[in-house]
Amino acid sequence: MKSRICVSRLLCLKNVISSAFCSQAYANKPLPQRTLLKSSPKDNLVDRLCKENKYNEAIYVLCEENRIREAIQILNRVKKPSASLFTTLIQVCRESGALEEGRNVHKHIKASGFLPGVVIYNRLLDMYVKCGSLVDAQKMFELMGERDLCSWNTMISGYAKTGLLKEARKLFDEMPERDNFSWSAMISGFVRHDRPEEALELYRMMQKSENSKSNKFTLSSVLAASAAILCLRVGKEIHGHIMRIGMDSDEVVWNALSDMYGKCGSIEEARCIFDKMTTRDIVTWTTMIDRYFEDGRVQEGFYLFSKLMRSGMRPNEFTFAGVLNACADHIAEELGKQIHAYMMRVGFDSFSFPASALVHMYSKCGNIENAKRVFNYMPRPHLVSWTSLITGYAQNGQPEKALRYFELLLKSGTQPNHITFVGVLSACTHAGLVDVGLRYFHSIKEKHGLTYTVDHYACIIDLLSRSGRFEEAENIIRKMPMKPDKFLWASLLGGCRIHGNLELAEKAAGALFEIEPENPATYVTMANIYATAGRWDEVAKIRKKMVGRRVVKKPGLSWIEIKRKQHVFLVGDTSHPKSKEIYEFLGELSKRMREEGYVPDTNFVLHDVEEEQKEQNLSYHSEKLAVAFGIISTPPGTPIKVFKNLRTCVDCHTALKYISKIFGRKIIVRDSSRFHCFEEGNCSCKDYW
Repeated sequence: MKSRICVSRLLCLKNVISSAFCSQAYANKPLPQRTLLKSSPKDNLVDRLCKENKYNEAIYVLCEENRIREAIQILNRVKKPSASLFTTLIQVCRESGALEEGRNVHKHIKASGFLPGVVIYNRLLDMYVKCGSLVDAQKMFELMGERDLCSWNTMISGYAKTGLLKEARKLFDEMPERDNFSWSAMISGFVRHDRPEEALELYRMMQKSENSKSNKFTLSSVLAASAAILCLRVGKEIHGHIMRIGMDSDEVVWNALSDMYGKCGSIEEARCIFDKMTTRDIVTWTTMIDRYFEDGRVQEGFYLFSKLMRSGMRPNEFTFAGVLNACADHIAEELGKQIHAYMMRVGFDSFSFPASALVHMYSKCGNIENAKRVFNYMPRPHLVSWTSLITGYAQNGQPEKALRYFELLLKSGTQPNHITFVGVLSACTHAGLVDVGLRYFHSIKEKHGLTYTVDHYACIIDLLSRSGRFEEAENIIRKMPMKPDKFLWASLLGGCRIHGNLELAEKAAGALFEIEPENPATYVTMANIYATAGRWDEVAKIRKKMVGRRVVKKPGLSWIEIKRKQHVFLVGDTSHPKSKEIYEFLGELSKRMREEGYVPDTNFVLHDVEEEQKEQNLSYHSEKLAVAFGIISTPPGTPIKVFKNLRTCVDCHTALKYISKIFGRKIIVRDSSRFHCFEEGNCSCKDYW
């Protein structure tokens, strides 16, 4: 019922978001890029200052323009450089990451006879750290006659940020005194490099220290550590501490709290924190929206996105990508189209990953033509875009185009990754191109130098087993360097169902029962195989096993959108207002289909009952109800698009071919595996799915 409510409520969100688009101001135009001058207008000034022997002033002018090499060349002419001059040069080297120039400044300090104090040394130390030379920094740290707290903190922070946590902790333990920065540097280092437990342990030590108090940076780090180990209890303890010390009004801390609650699965508390924030940036909005999507609370995610639009704040590319991916996952194409239109109005970078998300969204929603248009608009498509389009063509019953685009990808010089090859192998599977698929499979390692993943093996086993080449499939499984996962065994089991290989099916099912005993799909597939073989006693055992393990078959659910309203159907559903007309239509349709040669396929009906009862059970599957409603509710010739949460059955697949021919309709059905496009009595999958 929850799923049914979810899909039926998606449509009402469209109007909310649409109105938000209309109220959004589009005045935020990107600023034009600055043009770099080939020569500086201050060159004459520098020349004049040098002629007047005002070298210090000339160096300051060059430093303002970040011309550090020229500044150092003039430094040779300065007889007694001042501390402020060296400080300026070091600062410019630090900000521009000019390590070699910084070393030259250091050499000048040594050669000039200037005796720097701890402040200059600390600036040099910081410059080496920021320029990525911890070796130089450590040498100087060891040679420093005098060190202060800043010296220790600079080295500890440098080591911690680069992941040298052992070295950082050694210095931390040796330092004579610590301040908040010392603790924060170590704690954030542990968090940044995936050692959250040590970060929390250090935080507990910090709380016991008399001279240290938590600041917003320390607190945000330990909250991130709590989120990393998904420990809500620790996160709540830190929240309580934040309230006690009066840090509950800081924006950084609020963001960290909201993120912690969201990652730990406490969405309500995350939203409570979000609502209490007086100021929110786009990162805060995007994070909260994504939390809803990740938790499966799609409606609330879209509603919050519409609230963002009404706020007048412009979404960034991460916001767009997250919402478009949610549209793809939940087949919300109309919402995706509105977001696409908004992106076009405000202008978006066609190189960015939201463009790739658009290709993905349209592909997943079955609108491969729009996916191709977006792809063609991209000057240099990302690998993600190529992969989305290739996978989209494969799933939409156009495997030849999928393989053609893969060859274009190779010609473009783009290197495919393992996900790309999953799409390519899926295209071969959908088309039954076994030898072609094997050639691509071998090229993954031999030609492209990639390592096989378990997904690649699952695809090639699917390809071979669907073709009945079980000996080759078993041989590949035996030679796999990793343990087969549930997807591989499910692929093998699916092939066994097609070809009635009972012995191998039992082996695959046995492995699946061990990996995921709670998955009803394995039980149902095995029951189908036993039913086809007429082994009703085994079917009964499967049912008994499901009852004993409290495994419930997932109900088939189909939905169709008519006049901007979602209509959801369950198998044998009579709750729809037009149920009477639908069932009458299906009754008449059944007669016409039989006249055309249709014979119900009762092989997979899981009841040992009379043939007439089996046929009646098949007549009211959810996709048939949805298609029937679509035909009686739309003008002749209107294409019909239906979505289903499970794989369509063989009988429905056959019936829909007849229906498309009888009514001259294009019928698109998106099941859990792929898109089926029925036209003139044929399906795009060529009966190979």
